[in-house]
Amino acid sequence: MKHDQLIALEAIVSTGTFRGAAERLHKSQSAISHTIRQLEEELELELFSRAAYRPVLTPAGEIFYREASRVLRQMQGLRSTAARLRAREEPELTVAVSATMDLDPLLPVLADTGQRHPATHLRLRMEMMGGPIARLMEGKADIALASLDGVPLDDVEAEPVAEVIIRPVASPALNLPAGSRVLSVSEMQGHVQVVAAGTGGAAHEQSRDLLPGGLKWTVSDLTAKKKVILAGLGWGGLPDHMTQDERRTGALLSLSVERFPVRRTMIFKMRRRDQPPGAVADELWHRIGASGR
Repeated sequence: MKHDQLIALEAIVSTGTFRGAAERLHKSQSAISHTIRQLEEELELELFSRAAYRPVLTPAGEIFYREASRVLRQMQGLRSTAARLRAREEPELTVAVSATMDLDPLLPVLADTGQRHPATHLRLRMEMMGGPIARLMEGKADIALASLDGVPLDDVEAEPVAEVIIRPVASPALNLPAGSRVLSVSEMQGHVQVVAAGTGGAAHEQSRDLLPGGLKWTVSDLTAKKKVILAGLGWGGLPDHMTQDERRTGALLSLSVERFPVRRTMIFKMRRRDQPPGAVADELWHRIGASGR
């Protein structure tokens, strides 16, 4: 069974005649007839009834044609994939994102990129602390979205794309006074401060806003951190977009804590200067910049 035989079969069914198929495929009618006869002999099936003026698929031909159409679509998909690869589209693209960033504005851009470039496997890595820049400099990410803390600016191209607000919060069950009064370090030392472990190595573990002399729990990610805080087991800083509903309903309270101010952190898109971007990575880079502000 050959590809050109399936093409001829599809052309006959689409045009309704051997002559129409011949004109579409720029071949002689006898060549089309011979191609189909060879296919029928190989399959040991009669695909067309030739009793009428126009060829009509036999019951077996109907079933075979449905499967042949599926195979032809798959072949076309493979050709499209090969064309994209020839255009130097990357087989894989990794975006490393700070876990503090709100993904909602980014997801439509990623979804559209995935639809426009289905041959490129998109990887989204959520990282803590210096994780995004570590993955970028290790060559494990094409684009990083994070703050500029610890970033080697001579080696990295960076543009601002979003702002994240992080504030200390606690459950009412912790019995900490909410409001404008600043809670001193000594007042907070008897309560567990919940922090999330970094994914960028020891140099990127949390040190800023970590109260001295206090109790501390370390969790693996912000989702776990939020659950621990909601359960009344400790307090800590979380991005506003993660706590908006809970602060509105009173499930979480905003705190004023000495040495832990409400922080506004700018998120930058970053890529390495020493590595030319692939076609998909370059397109995504510019679209994040256009939509993330």
